[in-house]
Amino acid sequence: MTTPRLEDPVDVGGFTLRNRLYRAPLLECAGNGADAPEILASELEPAAKAGAGLVCQGATIVRENGGCAAPGMTRVSDPTFVDSLRTVTDRIHAHGSAIAIQLEHGGLRSMETWHAEYRREHPTLRQLAVSRPPRLLRLLDALGFLDYDAHVLTTEEVYELAADFGRSASMAVDAGYDVVHIAGANMGIVHQFLSPFYNRRDDEFADGVRFLEVVADEIRAHAGDVPLMTKVPAETAAPPGLRPHLTEDDAVDICRRLADYGYDALVPVSGSVFWDASIVRGSFPARAWRDERYREGYADAFGGPVRARLVELGNRIEAAWYDFDPAWNASLCRRVREKVAVPVFCEGGIRERGEIDNLLGDACDAVGMARPFYAEPELPARLLGPDVSGDTRVVCESCNNCAVPQVTGASGVCQTPSVLRRAGAHRKEGSYTRTTEIGTGDDDDPVG
Repeated sequence: MTTPRLEDPVDVGGFTLRNRLYRAPLLECAGNGADAPEILASELEPAAKAGAGLVCQGATIVRENGGCAAPGMTRVSDPTFVDSLRTVTDRIHAHGSAIAIQLEHGGLRSMETWHAEYRREHPTLRQLAVSRPPRLLRLLDALGFLDYDAHVLTTEEVYELAADFGRSASMAVDAGYDVVHIAGANMGIVHQFLSPFYNRRDDEFADGVRFLEVVADEIRAHAGDVPLMTKVPAETAAPPGLRPHLTEDDAVDICRRLADYGYDALVPVSGSVFWDASIVRGSFPARAWRDERYREGYADAFGGPVRARLVELGNRIEAAWYDFDPAWNASLCRRVREKVAVPVFCEGGIRERGEIDNLLGDACDAVGMARPFYAEPELPARLLGPDVSGDTRVVCESCNNCAVPQVTGASGVCQTPSVLRRAGAHRKEGSYTRTTEIGTGDDDDPVG
């Protein structure tokens, strides 16, 4: 078979994406205010205008209360609000791109666990839990670093939560979203169902894949045959000796089962059992921690200046442990692709066109990037096209200065001067101009 190129279309559940480059889910920090549709559109539209085949709206919460893993996350439980998101989908479609919505609930990872100010403002809000929190997390609760008042879901309540995913999917599809993406990793509640570290149930959902099957049933019942994809975690970055956890073999088997059940695309990812730097590997974000604009917000989030410094120290240790590793999910994706007949999407540390070309047709069928879009919202214009050099590289340095301030509610933007200078140079050179070769047949379409 001919090796696919980045510019080639790919079919996902009967829906054709115009090429194999996608903007992976990020935090848009749009919230649910009257300006949320415009914030989301302004965040997502540049990627579509620059030629991305698929643009993923970051994790959106399926319930009205609780479940947000970070400040400013958008909820998709109110029909009137979701209908207003037609503004977003219309603007993406105007450029020939497809748009996915990633549905999420944070469970034990929610702000009611870790964000001190949010806990004070919502004293009666309890975390949803698959099982009683693991012993290690209960220890952190006893030490005051976390705050658990978890409600373990009954079997009936698990079905109700799955139904919320279905209802949110239905509203999103009615508003013009083309693909439903389940947030199955990064320690959200779906990940917690899948992980033996969290899931110690004694009902049918002791098999965590069963939850994703019921979610699929609910989405099909409410939203029809919309293309459905999910992330699938392997906890291979778990601290040494930590048991039990999801092995790579486990993740491959989960992917096989989900493909057989009707999921249309899979995104295998490796990380830890914790919400830590394993999901954003790179340098320690010293600039972000020193920035006086966020110092008070860090203290509010983590329970005071001293605790914020302790979190900073932990972040420094994690950054050393989870150093940047190019295309760190490639080997897992390759194993999954050998076992399933649906497209496998690969993301995580992919930074160069030549690297992308080597992955396509081998480890995966499509390639996504996340943090690089904070520095280059119009990045696809530089990566797509028949004459793009294999050494064309994103300007992102994986320094994570964009990520840490988001715990204060700050928007996700690149904050590293050297990176911004390179992006500015590309803009002056016209590198973010989309041509008809990567677009929809329009005349040259300058971005930004």
